[in-house]
Formats: sequence, C-alpha cells, structure tokens
Amino acid sequence: MNRFANTLVLSMLLLAAPLWADYKADVEALVDQVKVLTSNEAGQTDSQRFQSLTDLSYEYAMVSFPEFATFLGDPRGQDRWSDRSEAAVREREQHQVLMFEALKSIDRTQLGDSEKVNYDLLYRSTEEDLEGQQFPGEFMPINQMGGPQQNIAQMMAITRPKTYADYENMIARLESADQVIENTIDWMRKGLEAGVTPPKVTLRDVPQQIRNQLVDDPAKSPLLTAFQQMPDSVDTLQQESLRTRANAAFSDKIAPAFEKLLTFMEEEYIPGTRDSIAMRDLPNGEAWYAYNVKQMTTTDLTPEQIHQIGLDEVKRIRSEMEAIIESTDFEGSFADFLEFLRTDPQFYHTSKEALLQEYRDIAKRADPELMKVFGKLPRTPYGVIEVPSYAEKSQTTAYYQRGSVQAGRPGYFYANTYALDTRPRWEMEALTLHEAVPGHHLQLALQDELEDMPWFRRVGGYTAFSEGWGLYSESLGEEMGFYKDPYSKFGQLTYEMWRAIRLVVDTGMHHLGWSRQQAIDYFKENAGKQEHDIIVEVDRYIVWPGQALAYKIGELKIKELRAYATAELGDAFDIRAFHDVVLGNGAVPLSVLDTNVKEWVAEVLGTRG
Repeated sequence: MNRFANTLVLSMLLLAAPLWADYKADVEALVDQVKVLTSNEAGQTDSQRFQSLTDLSYEYAMVSFPEFATFLGDPRGQDRWSDRSEAAVREREQHQVLMFEALKSIDRTQLGDSEKVNYDLLYRSTEEDLEGQQFPGEFMPINQMGGPQQNIAQMMAITRPKTYADYENMIARLESADQVIENTIDWMRKGLEAGVTPPKVTLRDVPQQIRNQLVDDPAKSPLLTAFQQMPDSVDTLQQESLRTRANAAFSDKIAPAFEKLLTFMEEEYIPGTRDSIAMRDLPNGEAWYAYNVKQMTTTDLTPEQIHQIGLDEVKRIRSEMEAIIESTDFEGSFADFLEFLRTDPQFYHTSKEALLQEYRDIAKRADPELMKVFGKLPRTPYGVIEVPSYAEKSQTTAYYQRGSVQAGRPGYFYANTYALDTRPRWEMEALTLHEAVPGHHLQLALQDELEDMPWFRRVGGYTAFSEGWGLYSESLGEEMGFYKDPYSKFGQLTYEMWRAIRLVVDTGMHHLGWSRQQAIDYFKENAGKQEHDIIVEVDRYIVWPGQALAYKIGELKIKELRAYATAELGDAFDIRAFHDVVLGNGAVPLSVLDTNVKEWVAEVLGTRG
C-alpha cells in the first residue's frame, strides 16, 4: 500500500480483489477534486486548500482501502477488499503523482506554524512514495510474516460486527476472499518472471500456514469466529442463516482457493524463488536497500555507518552484561552463562496458561507505575492474548496490534506460546514493557486520541519513532520498579543487545554480503535468545530489509535527547513533561522529534529565566 493512503498501516492492505465497479466512480470524483484544488479555480487561500487536500486524502484512503477503513472504524467499503489488480495499482501510482502536484501548488509560506509541520510531513511521505515506485514490492505479496494465509483471518478478527448488516458485509468479504488469493497468485507469478521473490529458505513454513487455514469443519475456521456467538441484536433465525452462508463461503470459495495457493506454492513458486538472501541481489537491489534504510530510520545514515553503530553498541552492552554475570557469582564463560539461561528449567513455564498469566501479571504491575513517568495517559484499554495457532511457528516472540477509539477496539499485546522451551521468563518484563506499557500501547493509544491533528498524524507512523520508543520503554523498567533480580535485568540487556545485533546483521546480510548462517552465529554469540527465536528473527530481517534498523536508531535518538534536556535543564528537568513532549505530537521523523524537544527545552529555560 502507498502512503497517499498513509501507508504506514497494515501489511494486510496488500490483500486485493478486483472489485472496480463498487468504488471506481467515487475514486474518480475524488481525483477530479484534487485536480480542481491544484488549479485553484475557486480562489481559495493556501490554508483552505491544504485543509481540503488533507480531507480528500482521508476520503481517498477510506474508499480505496476498505481494510484500512475497518481498522479505523469507518463504515465505508466493509463488504469488499482493496483492489490490488495491476491496473488499480498503476492507477494509484498516478494518483500519487497528482497528490504531489497538488501539494507543490500550495505556498507553504502562507500556512500557519502547525500547518507547516503537517504540510512538511505529508510532503515528505508523498515524495518518498513516489521515489519508492521504482521498487516493485508488489511482486512479493507473501512471506512467512504475512500474506492471505494470515491476513484474511486477521482482518476478520479485528472486524466488530454488531448488526445483521455488519454480518452481511463480512459474508460478502468471505465470498470474495477467493479473489484475494487469486490476485496474490497473479502478483507472485509476475515476481517469478521478474526475478523478484523472497528467498527460498524463508518460505519453508508458508505451506503449513496455508494448511492451517484448511479446516474440515468451516465452523472451526478462524475466519468464521465472529459467527459462532452473535449478539442478541441479530435475530436467532437470521443467525442460523448467516452461519449457513458463511460456512458455504468457506467451503465453496475460500478452501478451494487456499488449496490452489498451496499447490502453487509447493509446485511452482517455492521451487522458482531465489537462493540468495540479500536485497542487493534483487534488480536495483542496492538502491532499494538504501531507500529502505532511509525510510525506516528517517535519517541519512548509510548502511556502513549503521553497521559500525551496531558493532559499537554490541561492545558496550556486552560489557554491561558481563558485569551482571559477575554479580551472580556464576562460574563459567559468557557462552556458558548464555547456555545456562537457554536451558535451565527454572526459566521456563510448562503451560501456555502460566506463560500468559505471567505476562498479564507484569502488565498489571506496570499500569499503576506509569504515573511516575508520564503526565498524560491514554483512555484506550489493552489486553494480553496469545498469537493465533495458525501463525505461531513462524511468528516472532510477541507483537502489538493497535486499538482504535473510533472502531471501539482495544489494543492487544500478542504473546507467542509456541515451543514453551524457547520462551524464557527472564525476557518477559522487558517484552511486556515494550509491547504494552509504557511501549507500543501507550504511544499508539495516545496518538490515536490526539485532537486537532489531521488524520494522517493520528494513524500514520514512522518506524524509527514507534519502535525506537518501544525499545526506549524497556529502559524505563528500573524507574518503574522492574528488573529486581539479575536475570530479569540481564533479559533487558539481552533485548537491547538483540536490537544492536540487528544493526550489524541486517546491514551485514543485505549490504555487506553476510550469509544467513553468519548472521545466526553472530546472534548466538552475543545474545541469550533461543536458537529457534534467533532463526525466526534472522529470517524476519531477510524478508523485511531495513525494518529492524529502526529500533536502535530511534532509541539512541530518544536517549540522546533525554540526556540533552537533563543537562540543559538541571533541576528543572521533569521526566513526566519530557515524555509528554516526546509523545505529544504523535509519531514523527527523528529530525522533527529533535526540534520538538529542543524547542521545549528553550521554552522551559525561558520560563525559568
């Protein structure tokens, strides 16, 4: 998906179904309005035109990407999927050009201060989208991290049906889900022809992910969960009819489509994918990776510079880890201690229920501690649930799915309960602080609740900011009363080390020619994570080139700014106010964050003076 619809949303927006007739007239009408704004036939002020353009971009996003509308709680298009046919994708690329022309026609100097910030952010994202058109990411719509074998079920899971009409819309989506899968296969074939595919080794679990969707009883499909227990607002007889239709959609459309996808994956696609792992090995791959690095970090750092930052951080964190080991009186080498952490039964739960319960207990302990370090807290609640079984084997240790006030949906921290002997307890505090509070849930819920902000500031994102905040949040554990025992503290350092390692191995594999095994070995030498977890992580970096760089780069920037504010303000430094400033404008590029914090420091100094 492109950022004209403010792209930093969901990988599920890669889903597609060619349903042009349902919305094309609305899209054309919106595009015509953009053209009118560009020519300014109505003689509007630049401020009025920018506001109108912002409103039109929202309308365009809701009409063009109905999954995004579901995510935000907008009622439009809930009976269909995004059109990802080649014709639609190429037309949207032209719409990006029109959007950029409209932005350039507005005189920035005539805007107010807050409008200038909004303008700059929209201009930057649209310009990056246009630059990114040269890289055919649409040729790789499926990997172990996502694709229709996961995303259709995820879309159904976040839908909140309340009325008969809502269920009718869900059935319409179920009945056209075969087109989603067919469209995905079309793009994969184009990718094979162009030599643009994920590496073969990363696809090994995808066939099983597809098989996980092929249940014998439609009622047990995760796609149909919402039909098992319907609200009283839907008549009993209607409920039975809806279930029958949903089951028929699964049996007649979805299951055959998944079977076709499975055959294609095993017999044609996987055998034809590439053996190399580096993005640089793709057509125009070096430029593509450089683009990803710039976009993910929001900096001008080169892969070489980031690689060196990673090496330096690994060295620094390693010394802190060795100090922790010394404090435990452990007898043995660093490698011995890592092996001890990986294998000793005291560090592992023996049931999924116990693992989830401890995560929930940690989250509950974190909640009241937030007031110590934050002035403003969100009103959106969150829950802790397990990663769906159909995806757990190839999914990372945990992830967060943001909530929405408008959609009436809480946030969720997803914990992976697969292979309990790879889920050590010593990592759980740091992981909870990262994914829930004060990490992703706190940041994204506050952003969702921002007032007087254009829509793309409330729902968009910059990975360096959001993931940098998540990693920074782990370091707040000591101030919030966590990491009391040395193993938990070592776990926090392990997670920081993990993100430093990412700088080394991501740039190593995609830019410097490292092998996959070299990346795995480097990871194992420096972090206490289990081998299964390490392999899943490395394969993630392979299929998401550059994404993993954002965490450490963003965290280092936030820590740099905190140190700056502390030194400048002295006794006047207020940690709660600092955090409110960092989060108060939503996700922003790191350069904008730098400006925001330094302006706040100057304001406090001026007030004190």
